[in-house]
Amino acid sequence: MFTGIIEDVGVVQKIAPSVLLVRTVLTEIKKGDSIAANGTCLTVTKMASSARTRVLSFDVSPETVQRTNLGELRGGSNVNLERALRAGDRFGGHIMTGHIEDKGKLVRKERIEKSWIFTFTLDRHLRRYIVPKGSVGVDGISLTVVDCGSDFFTVSVIPHTMKNTNLGSRKLGDNVNIEPDILAKYAESMLVHDIGETKTTKELLKEYGFIQ
Repeated sequence: MFTGIIEDVGVVQKIAPSVLLVRTVLTEIKKGDSIAANGTCLTVTKMASSARTRVLSFDVSPETVQRTNLGELRGGSNVNLERALRAGDRFGGHIMTGHIEDKGKLVRKERIEKSWIFTFTLDRHLRRYIVPKGSVGVDGISLTVVDCGSDFFTVSVIPHTMKNTNLGSRKLGDNVNIEPDILAKYAESMLVHDIGETKTTKELLKEYGFIQ
């Protein structure tokens, strides 16, 4: 489990069809640990350490390459990293699993005073999980939805997030990994499967913003 609070922006050392190597300053990592890379839950398979940095090796499956933006990385690319949550840690973002549903494209960046409004495309099958003031994972970052439509959503990005994640280097047209709020999916599942997909169920889903 992750919370979407990025701990380090790692740098890709090497990307091969099935292996990803990332340099990071994060500590307390061992083989077998789960790390979210751009929000994608990966397992550390090897690690090389020096005095100040570590190079983490991850195996990447074809499904992960297809579903996420990890296959678009190149040597020198920035990657958001977060270690898995430990029992007793502060919970600063929202519940994230590291299971990416789809990719979205950055189509607009607007500066408003010191912050930015980012607009991303959204596949229609995910629209029912995205609501204004709700949570969404973008490249592993826990963000709050400002607005959304049938095929887009916007988030507000503060200077701290711009500086301490890879959003600061994102350009128009870049793909980002999207993880909707898992609580929305559980709510939908309980309503539809436990009660049955009735008219009342659909009205409840609309009332709580899960569908339009």
